[in-house]
Amino acid sequence: MSKYFDTIPHADLLRSVARRVVDRHVLWLIKLWLKAPVEERDGKGTRSMSGGKRSKRGTPQGGVASPLLANIYMNRFLKHWRFSRRGEAFRAHVVSYADDFVILSRGCAAEALAWTSAVMTRLGLTLNEVKTSVKNARTERFDFLGYTLGAHRDWKDGHWYQGASPSKKSVQRIKARIGDLLRPGEKGRWPDVRNRLNRLLAGWSAYFGYGARSSAYRAIDHHVHDRVRRFLARRLKEPGRGARRFSHDEVFGNLGVLRLYRVQN
Repeated sequence: MSKYFDTIPHADLLRSVARRVVDRHVLWLIKLWLKAPVEERDGKGTRSMSGGKRSKRGTPQGGVASPLLANIYMNRFLKHWRFSRRGEAFRAHVVSYADDFVILSRGCAAEALAWTSAVMTRLGLTLNEVKTSVKNARTERFDFLGYTLGAHRDWKDGHWYQGASPSKKSVQRIKARIGDLLRPGEKGRWPDVRNRLNRLLAGWSAYFGYGARSSAYRAIDHHVHDRVRRFLARRLKEPGRGARRFSHDEVFGNLGVLRLYRVQN
């Protein structure tokens, strides 16, 4: 969805909420949330305001009720899908999470896309043209909720199969977070830094614990070793980059850093 949170029409959303909530005080409070002004700053520190009393669209991003309200409004599309029996008509199934969804269809993907686009227009929403496409999952891949789904190739014998693996963007994001945690200016005690790093890695692997993950886990392990080695070499003023003192076995052994490839096995 294109800027979903920013484009939800208030009037229609409040009608959807009113079907579930009869307390007028709660409804009034929700309306106040929707009208709350939001201050944002860009990368250069420039201040901008959005929302406010005159706004008629959007749920404030970061607002405590925004995720729930967004799901309530998206349910209008899902209910229309069910009541109009689109699943049978398009031989399809919808998988959704918040404003992200995938329609899995057998032979009617183009028709399902056209119908969905028309319904979203009636709901006052717009599909994200960059992210929206029709894929043949037997031969192509697509990303959804951090995973890459579709055709995968077995590295052992080369055969193709339908599977899932952590997406490239997900791997890049965890690498960036590791870099932020092990930044040069970090002054915390190593055990504290290591524990934060391990919690980050454990949480990531708990979510990405399905499908073909060996390649992603190895890439992250390599990145973790490299960043930890450089981090400790700077801190302890080791010559070079600490390659001799902080070997792979030392980092994932005596220093107690979690190794994802070991978690998998």
